[in-house]
Amino acid sequence: MAMKIPTIDFNQLTGDNKANALSVLHEACQNWGFFLVENHGIEERVLEKVKFLVNKHYDDNMKEEFYNSDVAKNLGKMALTNVDWESTFFICHKPTSNLSHFTNISQHLCKAMEEEYIPEVIKIAEKLAELMSENLGLQKAHIKQLFNGTNGPSVGTKVAKYPECPRPELVRGLREHTDAGGIILLLQDDQVPGLEFQIDGGWFKIPPSKNNAIFVNIGDQIEVLSNGKYKSILHRVLAEKDGSRLSIATFYNPATDALISPAPELLYPGGYRFGDYLKFYNTTKFGDKERRFSDFMKKM
Repeated sequence: MAMKIPTIDFNQLTGDNKANALSVLHEACQNWGFFLVENHGIEERVLEKVKFLVNKHYDDNMKEEFYNSDVAKNLGKMALTNVDWESTFFICHKPTSNLSHFTNISQHLCKAMEEEYIPEVIKIAEKLAELMSENLGLQKAHIKQLFNGTNGPSVGTKVAKYPECPRPELVRGLREHTDAGGIILLLQDDQVPGLEFQIDGGWFKIPPSKNNAIFVNIGDQIEVLSNGKYKSILHRVLAEKDGSRLSIATFYNPATDALISPAPELLYPGGYRFGDYLKFYNTTKFGDKERRFSDFMKKM
């Protein structure tokens, strides 16, 4: 599909350009389920350091183990259906960190992630949560407060490499799925492709990120709380024959004890008699439908 990924420029969120940036974000969340964020404020030095250290960790600690795994050894010898061609680990950041459990991760990588990268990614996620709330006509802090639960949101990072694959037609890098959580922020490879999202029944290829833009997609919980206005989209990763793809995906999710439901302001009216609606309709027939629903709910 020859379409351009919606792009949100954080530099446009102040001044006269804010309305346009909000409109682009709203359309992206409604019709795409993903977008790019540029000028997000994370220093290039930090992003390049994190990518370098993750690649080094993979080369030093994970690459040999992957190619010695049953998945790699059985490629081409038997059907690989319920497996993924990936080498990965998951870091919990909030409410508590599990980094100390990884004995083979260097202090340099730990420090870069916890002190330099993740705090800035969380700021981007919180800003996007505010903008999404605003676009949905909710209080600015609605999504953030809903996600907080008792001890704040759940934040974690899936660090993955999709190793070079000699027979990519036989296996997926990562099988088709939607993401369970909230807002997913991806720092990805700038050379090797593979990520695809489903749009209108076809697969849209996400090219490698340029200029360290952050790729963002929406998870299931945003679709639920927006009452389906914003979409969690099916996506996958293809295995690649030429090169190993880097993926550092940070999940800004609700707390595990957060109570998730559609915002009342976004629900259709319900529990009314049709005759009452018809009377109200007769006075608002030529007005905006969504405004009619909203005003009718207030009268109930």
